[in-house]
Amino acid sequence: MFSFESDAMLVEDREDLIAVLQMRFGMIPGEIIEKIYEINDMNVLQRLILAAANSARWEIFLQELQEGEKAVRILGEDFNPLGKYLLRRDDDYGAKAE
Repeated sequence: MFSFESDAMLVEDREDLIAVLQMRFGMIPGEIIEKIYEINDMNVLQRLILAAANSARWEIFLQELQEGEKAVRILGEDFNPLGKYLLRRDDDYGAKAE
């Protein structure tokens, strides 16, 4: 891949990450945006986009951002954006469904 293509993809991934964060959490502090623009690894940016979309709380995303290239998997209740909103309901047979 040519350098200018790679650079354009990095810029696009950074902008996508910022957009997802704004949709999920509102205003993003300037220092976080600066930190995002310091990332030059597309794999890290793509992982952070997934983390931003799925983090249950802002603090969870910040932890992922601090991990840098060390983080491998995004799983568990910390990455269930609807976790606290899902309510138990009775199914047709009276048993509790989750």
